Amino acid sequence: MDSMEAPLGSFKNPIKFKDQDFNSLSEKCLKSGEMFSDQSFPAEQKSIGMPEDDDPKKAIKWKRPKDISGNAVFVEGTIGTTDICQGQLGNCWLLAALSCLTMHPKLFVKVVPPNQSLSESYAGIFHFRDGGTGNSFCAVMFWQYGEWVEVVVDDRLPVREGRLLFSYSHTRNEYWSALVEKAYAKLMGSYGCLKGGNISEGMEDFTGGIAYSLPVSSHTPRVFWRLLTAALARGSLLSCFIQANSYKEVSKVNADGLIKGHAYAITDTDQVKHEADEVLLLKLRNPWGFVEYRGPWSDKSKEWHDISREEKERLEMKRREDGEFWMSADDFCKKFDFAELCSINPDNLVERRIVEPVSSSSESKWTINEHEGFWLKGSSAGGSRKYNRSFWKNPQFELILTEQDQPDEDDEEDEEDGDEEEESGPSNGVKTEKQKIKAKKCTVLVEILQKNRRRKNQVHFLYMGFHIYKLYGMCLDRNFFLKNRPVGRSGKYRAQRAVWRKMHLEPGHYVLVASTYRPNKPGEFFVRIFSKTANSLGTQDFTCTSSYLPAMAAPLTPEDKMRVLRTFDEEAGPDDRLSPRELMTLFNSVLDKDYHLPLETCRQLIFGEDTKGRASLNRQQTEALLSELRHLQTIFFQFDEDSSGTMSPFELSAALQAMGMKCDDKVVQLLYERFASGELHLPFHDFVAGITRLRKLFALYESENNREVKDRGINAWLIRFLLV
Repeated sequence: MDSMEAPLGSFKNPIKFKDQDFNSLSEKCLKSGEMFSDQSFPAEQKSIGMPEDDDPKKAIKWKRPKDISGNAVFVEGTIGTTDICQGQLGNCWLLAALSCLTMHPKLFVKVVPPNQSLSESYAGIFHFRDGGTGNSFCAVMFWQYGEWVEVVVDDRLPVREGRLLFSYSHTRNEYWSALVEKAYAKLMGSYGCLKGGNISEGMEDFTGGIAYSLPVSSHTPRVFWRLLTAALARGSLLSCFIQANSYKEVSKVNADGLIKGHAYAITDTDQVKHEADEVLLLKLRNPWGFVEYRGPWSDKSKEWHDISREEKERLEMKRREDGEFWMSADDFCKKFDFAELCSINPDNLVERRIVEPVSSSSESKWTINEHEGFWLKGSSAGGSRKYNRSFWKNPQFELILTEQDQPDEDDEEDEEDGDEEEESGPSNGVKTEKQKIKAKKCTVLVEILQKNRRRKNQVHFLYMGFHIYKLYGMCLDRNFFLKNRPVGRSGKYRAQRAVWRKMHLEPGHYVLVASTYRPNKPGEFFVRIFSKTANSLGTQDFTCTSSYLPAMAAPLTPEDKMRVLRTFDEEAGPDDRLSPRELMTLFNSVLDKDYHLPLETCRQLIFGEDTKGRASLNRQQTEALLSELRHLQTIFFQFDEDSSGTMSPFELSAALQAMGMKCDDKVVQLLYERFASGELHLPFHDFVAGITRLRKLFALYESENNREVKDRGINAWLIRFLLV
């Protein structure tokens, strides 16, 4: 497929970050003979994103590779894990992910294509995608929430005291890793935005795959080694870390050379014979490029003395401090707490939203459905199920599963399900029975990722999760969620970029509810659902309806009738009608003091009636309106659950539903923004004005005969006119 035909945001036609076109910029630089200087990520302190050091000797300078070392090259020899060493930035999570990527050449060349140089046709510009042979342009693309993004950078790098400040290569004259790091820093906003993170973020952004954590304690060492070996064979990226119990423990080196709270790349697995025993080994790498494990099977351990020279060469065992080392599976399971896995989706099928498992034994295909969502403060940020008054207002996505599937024999299960079976005689029958049960269901994998939380030189992830409910009809009001339990969930709410869960569900209609732990936490998120058969994912929007009628209000009491009669006798003019000010006096004599109406609201009430263009009301209209105001005050009292004298968006939505006005989140949000003036509290008079406007718009739509208007629907009509 030609790049012009490929969908925007696909790998062949990526989004151009900051609208920078690599070809036009590089052509301009080559024609002018000037080196490219990227003004969108300038060589200034704000691109560093961290406080400046007061010591003049530690001042940061920005230099191009040729100005740092005379023999600078983009890549020296072949790409390898030792090309990446961590500098003075706490981004081991990103560099460990990059180390993992170097072990998969087919994936790596899509991020950083080969045949790059810092000499031929050199213009100092890099766009990290589709760099051709014989020029100086290299290429890295990053996956960002369902889209591929192309980032252009110049080659000016931050230097302190003659050395690269951040990522560098062991050889000191190789610069590809430093430039990839710079491109990612530009995408996030600054180098400072890369401080601290989960390695799964980097692995997903380099590949578009789906990453998840696996507790090391969930399996025996032999089973865990087999699982990691199979994952590497399928092209998955792997890493691991030791849990730090407190902030003080982060980066602390223990007695055997391992570091707590630090990301390591798992780059290989193998096995050797030692004293008649078979030893299962894992190869790890510390992104620092130094500080290695000092236990059994490490570089200088005595265990290697009994291994032949040929076997050592096969394993590429090197006795040098380069951050890379071997350790046994038994020791790995004792020392480490979690492994991170990132399963890769073949890029040539991404455009069709189809993913084929790498395992040749599987003939099934994975379909992907994606959607974006928002948690809006006071509207759709309803919080967890603990907050049952607002949970139902969270963003909802309809999921339709239509076909059953056969589970793969080597299926990677979510660790929280505990379905991974260990090797033993009796378990085979259990596993077969489980597969029979799963075969009757649909396999789905749900992931929700928070968007744009790594910004402004800080990282702030919300505690989030999701729940899945089986649909029985379409009325998803508060009562639905009170009476029904979820059939699937993400588990504990976690403050991390992504939460993930794999489930087996019966064919049918479901609703996915994404939520933060506490209500009123605004944010954006991205949902993707993988399934082995066809499924459909969409927003749980619905057509707005209204069955509310002013006649639903109770008849006026004799006292109120007398007030109306007396007011008309004393105040009405020759036309026997009341003006807005006269109506205000009448209404406020009936309503509680704290709920009096201002003059402007009374004008809007008149607008809501059929007055033939007159700005006044007759006796019959006044009596009906006073009755409705009594009714609205009762509704307001009922749904002002905290007795604040105001109404939150959640309370407004519930009140509308109780009155027979069913509106989707967009309409409720616009109604609130229009009449609450951006505040989080809606007083009674604004509630009255909003109901009046909504009722009028429903009536006008019903009387509309324009076919184009009807085709657009009531939702579009309300959204168009609510803000007028």
